[in-house]
Amino acid sequence: MSLHSGNHPSDESGSPAGASQPVCCGTCGLRDVCMVEGLSAADLDRLTGMVSLRRRVKRGEPLFRSGDAFDAVYPVHFGFFKTRVTAEDGREQITGFPMPGDVLGFDAISAGAFQCDAIALEDAEVCVVPFRQLEALSREFDSLQRQLHRVLSREIVRDQGVMMLLGTMRAEQRVATFLLSLSRRFEQRGFSPHDFNLRMTREEIGNFLGLKLETVSRTLSRLQEEGVVTVDGKRLRIAQQGRLHELAGVGLSIE
Repeated sequence: MSLHSGNHPSDESGSPAGASQPVCCGTCGLRDVCMVEGLSAADLDRLTGMVSLRRRVKRGEPLFRSGDAFDAVYPVHFGFFKTRVTAEDGREQITGFPMPGDVLGFDAISAGAFQCDAIALEDAEVCVVPFRQLEALSREFDSLQRQLHRVLSREIVRDQGVMMLLGTMRAEQRVATFLLSLSRRFEQRGFSPHDFNLRMTREEIGNFLGLKLETVSRTLSRLQEEGVVTVDGKRLRIAQQGRLHELAGVGLSIE
């Protein structure tokens, strides 16, 4: 199975884009990579009603913006997002590319307001999890609390990885690490790790990696000339995964 087709799960309710629908964590195909990963069937039953709605977000539109009041976290059901922060002088820095199974909004817990913008890179859908209800349920049973701790820990490890990537790696290492990260994330979700679409533009990849657009394009062209990858528009195929690991050089997680 491959994600390059761009197909999304159907909306069983027949709701139009932008409408919300009731959902159940226990029957969701992403439960093994989302924040309920590893919970038993009994625990999942206890979460019935926690996720009351799904929300559609059209391509280019924000799920939330920096400064918006925080009242929920948002597991991604389908579609890709980019998260970005904006400096006072207007410069933007992309901080991540959340995909299905990732959870948006945990960075807002301490301040009570979102700390970044989350913009849909394609038509997307998220689950709406009221944070007060999630917090209350996590106090009721330990397995959910432990899983939330794991999710927050992964966020910290990812941020550390991005800092190392931006601070110490050469351009080729950065691009190779980025492609390997995408490959692993697709594989974790049951899709092809070797054949997928790049939902983000070359310019957005460069912004995330701290590289110029020309550098990203030149690096991808060189990898294609060497037979490591093939690139056709947004579609990317990894032909030599071992070579990508050699180029990355370190076991770094930016997932």
